[in-house]
Amino acid sequence: MKRSRRRRPAYFLATATAALALLALGRLQPPALDDLRNFVFDSYQRLAPRPYDPGLPVRVIAVDEDSLAAFGQWPWPRTRLAALLDKLVEAGAAAVAFDIVFAEADQTSLDHYAQRLPDGSAKTQIAAIAAHAIPNDQIFAQSIAAAPTALGLTLSGSGQKRAPPQKAGVAMAGDDPSAFLAAFPAAVAPIAELAEATRGLGATNWAPDRDGVVRRIPLLAIGPGGGVTPSLALEALRVAQGASTIIVRSSNASGETAFGRQTGVNAVKVGAFEIAVGAAADIRPRYGAEAPQRLVSAAAILEDRAPRDEIDGRIIVIGTTAVGLGDIRATPLQPTIPGVEIHAQILESLLSGALLSRPDWANGLELVVAGAAFILVAALLPLVAPLISALAATGLIGALFAASFLAFDRYGLLVDAAFPSLSVALAYGVGAVALWRKDQAARRHVHMAFGKFIAPAVVEGLVEHPERLVLGGETRELTVLFSDLRDFSTISEGLSAQELTHFMNAYLTPMTDAILDREGTVDKYIGDAIMAFWNAPLDVADHPRKAIRAALDMRAAMARFNDERAAEAEREGRDYRKAAMGIGLNLGPCSVGNMGSTRRFDYSILGDVVNLTSRLEGLCKWFRVDILVSGDLRDAAADFAWLDLGAAQVVGRSTPTRIYALAGDESFAASESFIAWRDEHVTMMRYHAEWDFARARVAAADLRASVESHWGGCYMAMEQRFAAFEAAPPARTGGAPFWKMDSK
Repeated sequence: MKRSRRRRPAYFLATATAALALLALGRLQPPALDDLRNFVFDSYQRLAPRPYDPGLPVRVIAVDEDSLAAFGQWPWPRTRLAALLDKLVEAGAAAVAFDIVFAEADQTSLDHYAQRLPDGSAKTQIAAIAAHAIPNDQIFAQSIAAAPTALGLTLSGSGQKRAPPQKAGVAMAGDDPSAFLAAFPAAVAPIAELAEATRGLGATNWAPDRDGVVRRIPLLAIGPGGGVTPSLALEALRVAQGASTIIVRSSNASGETAFGRQTGVNAVKVGAFEIAVGAAADIRPRYGAEAPQRLVSAAAILEDRAPRDEIDGRIIVIGTTAVGLGDIRATPLQPTIPGVEIHAQILESLLSGALLSRPDWANGLELVVAGAAFILVAALLPLVAPLISALAATGLIGALFAASFLAFDRYGLLVDAAFPSLSVALAYGVGAVALWRKDQAARRHVHMAFGKFIAPAVVEGLVEHPERLVLGGETRELTVLFSDLRDFSTISEGLSAQELTHFMNAYLTPMTDAILDREGTVDKYIGDAIMAFWNAPLDVADHPRKAIRAALDMRAAMARFNDERAAEAEREGRDYRKAAMGIGLNLGPCSVGNMGSTRRFDYSILGDVVNLTSRLEGLCKWFRVDILVSGDLRDAAADFAWLDLGAAQVVGRSTPTRIYALAGDESFAASESFIAWRDEHVTMMRYHAEWDFARARVAAADLRASVESHWGGCYMAMEQRFAAFEAAPPARTGGAPFWKMDSK
C-alpha cells in the first residue's frame, strides 16, 4: 500500500504527459499524422477497390504502344487527331475530352514545315503549295467545333497571364468560395483557334499529396483573371449533358447551415448531378482496380476495328498511355498509372456516386474517440491483469479499424482509426510501465486531467444522398404551415435590441424544433413568422399527420414559453404580456425547387396552396383560435379533434374554403368531454347552415360559457358574427352562408 501511494503521482504525471502529447498531436495535425491516415485509407482502397462496371458510360481512347507502332511517333499531326475525333462522333460519343494541352501550333502542318526549310527553290515551291492548303490546326478546329468536345488546359504559376475563354457559366449560392479554391496566376491553354472552337475547357491539374499520390481532385480552381475554371472531368460531364451552367453551393447558402461562418464549398451541381465536395471544391474518388475493358486503343478507332457499342453514348477521354510518353501518376491503388485513366476514374466515380468523403466532423470525432479510448485503457489497466488489459487494448484497436473500414466500405466515409489506435497504444504503453498505480483515486485524477485538455466536440449529421434530392422545380403534394405571433409590435414596445433578440431566439427556437422534430422543412423566417412545409425535398411518410402533430407541439411550446416569461417577469417585478400565435395548415400540390435568379436562389415553394395557408393563418385572428386548417388537410387526418367553423371566402379566392379548428390529438378526439363539446358545436353550425342565426347566436353564447377559457374567444367571435347576420342577413346563394372577409 505504501509503495502504491508513493507511485500515484508518477502514474498521474506519466498519463497526463501522454494525454498532452496526444492532444497536441490531434490538434496540430502534423504532416506525419496525415501520412499515417493516408496509409490507412489507401489500404482500405486496396482491400476493397471499387468494382469496375463496364456499363458505366466512360472509355479511354489510349495512345498506346500499338497506336504508336501503327501510326508513328507522338505527337501526331492534328489532322490525325481530327480523323480520330470524327470517327468517335460518328460512332455516337456523348462527349470527347482531350487530356492533352494543345498549347502550340501544329509544327507538322505544311505551312510551318515550309517556314523551317532553308531558303531556296524547294522552300519557295513548298510554301506556294502550303499557301493553298488548309492548316492542320484549322482542320482540327473544324472537327472540334462539330463535336461535343472538351480540351485540357493546365493552370500554373507561369505561362499565359490572359484568361482562357470561359465555356461554362458559373452560378454561386452562398459565400464567395474564392478564398477556399486553389488560385493560379497563369495557364497553359490551347491555342486560340482550338480554344474558341471547343465547347468545354477544363483543367488537367491534380492535387497530389506530398508523397505524390493523387487522392484529392479539385473540381474547381481560380485561373488567371480571377475566373472559376472547372476540371477536365467536370467539363466532360457538363458537355455530355448539354448543360451550360455549373452551380456552386457554398456555406450559408439556402439549406447549408454554417452558423454564419465561411466554411467553403459544399456542393457542385452540373446538369442532373449534384456532387458533394470538400471546402476547396475537391473530391476523393474511390479508385477502381485496373481494367483493360476501360481502354480502347486509338489505333482500333482509326482502323475501324473498335465495336461501336464501346463508343456510342459514352464519355470518351483521349490521352497517352504508352510508357515512353511520361504521363504517369500514382494513386492509392497503383504506383504508376497514366493520367488519362485518372480522369476516367473520376468520371466513373461521379457517375456512380462512388466518392469518398472526409467529413468536417471527422477530426473532432477522432479526437473525442482517441480521448475516450485513452481514458478507457488508462482506467482499465489498474483494475485487471496485464494479459487481460493487453487483450482488451488489442480488441479495441481491432474494433476501431473494423468500424472505420465499415464506414469506408458502406458509406464512403473516411474516418481515421490510426490516431485513436495510437492513443490506445500510448495509453497501454504508459499504463504498462506504471501498472502499480491501481487505485481509483489516481484514475479520477487522470480523468480530471483529461477533462482539462480535451474540449467537447459537436458532431453534426451530413444532405445524405443529394443525389436523392430533387433540387430542380417540380410539383409535389405538400403540407404547408404558416405561423405568426399576435400583437408582436405591442409586445416588443419598450424592449431593447438585446432584449428583443433574446425574446425572438427564445420563441423561434422551440417552434423550429417542433417542426424539425416532426421531419418538417423550415422554408424561411419572416420577422416573427415561420413558413414550413412537409414532403420536400425528401419524401415524408404520412406528412399531413406529422404537420398536425408539429402544430400541437408548437401550441405546447407556446404555453411553456409563456410560463417561463411569466415566472421571469415575476422574479424581476415587471409587467408581463402573454404571447399568442396563429397557425395555418393546408394540404395540396405546390411547385417546389430553386427559386430566384441565376446568381442567388432559395429552395422554396410556390402555389395557390401556399397563399391559402397564409390566409388561414390570418383567419386565426378573426376566429380567435391558434390553429386553423383547410378541409383537405382535415380529411387526410380525420381522427384528430376537429371543430368545423364553416366555409370562408378569403381575399384572392373566388370560392369559399372549408375551415376547421384543431382542438387536440386522437386521444382527445375520443374523449367523452370532446364528443359532448363537438356535438353542441355541430348543433350550432347546423343552425348556421339553416340560416337560423338567432338560434346559432344563442348556441354560441352557451358554448362560450361552457368551454375552457381559451376557447371562449372563438365562440365570442362566432356569436358576434351570428348577431351581425341576424341583423343584416347575407344574400342567399342556394347553400349554407359563408364568411366573407379579408383574413389579413
